[in-house]
Parts: sequence; C-alpha cells; structure tokens
Amino acid sequence: MNNIFFDHVHIISQNPEESAKWFEEILGGKKVETVEIQGAPQIYVLFEGAKVIIRGQRNEETAKDKIEVEWGTDHFAFQVKSNFHEYCEDLKSKGVKFTLEPTQFNPSTLIAFIEAPDGVSIELLQRK
Repeated sequence: MNNIFFDHVHIISQNPEESAKWFEEILGGKKVETVEIQGAPQIYVLFEGAKVIIRGQRNEETAKDKIEVEWGTDHFAFQVKSNFHEYCEDLKSKGVKFTLEPTQFNPSTLIAFIEAPDGVSIELLQRK
C-alpha cells in the first residue's frame, strides 16, 4: 500500500492572477482560493485529484526567467480523458503554443507538450 499521493505543483509567476486565469480558461481548472503568503499572492487552481498553486515573487526573493533545460523538475502532465486530437485542436484554437505536436510516443501512449505562462512546460497524454 502506498502511503503518499500527489497533491500539487507549485509555480512562481510574474503575473499570478493572469497565470491562474490561463489555467482556468484554457485547461478548465477552478480557482478555489487566493491568499497572501510572505508578501506574495498565492492562488490555488483545482483539477481532479490535484492542485496547481501559482504564486508571485515573495519578499526577499529574486526570480529569474528560465532560459533553457535545467536540472530539477522539467514539466508536469495532465492526462486527457476525451478525444486527444480534438482536445489538442481546441487548445490550438485558443492560441496555445505547442512545443511538441500530438505524437504517438509508444504503442499505448499519445503525448503533446504545451507552453503555459512563465515558460512552464506541460505534457498532455493519453494512455490506452
């Protein structure tokens, strides 16, 4: 028996309110709470089973733009329940930038990568 389950992804954003709005309007999350922690807004966007927490730069922090691949977390993923290709086409119609077009990754998995605000990389996937 596993004693842990996934709870959240935490994103540092230049514009937390706009980023949270993107996760709501584009990916269908639901903003459930906004608080201020250590001088920065922190916004909770709920998805089935987990949260995306988006916050601003806190007091005494200096955030930098991500320039290229770095050590540490590279991306996070959402599994698509509906028709994968239709879902991706809908995102494209909303202006979402795909960094990897829908691809048959292996015989049982379709994947694509999209760019979220603040240079965040999100994998979309569907397993058969």
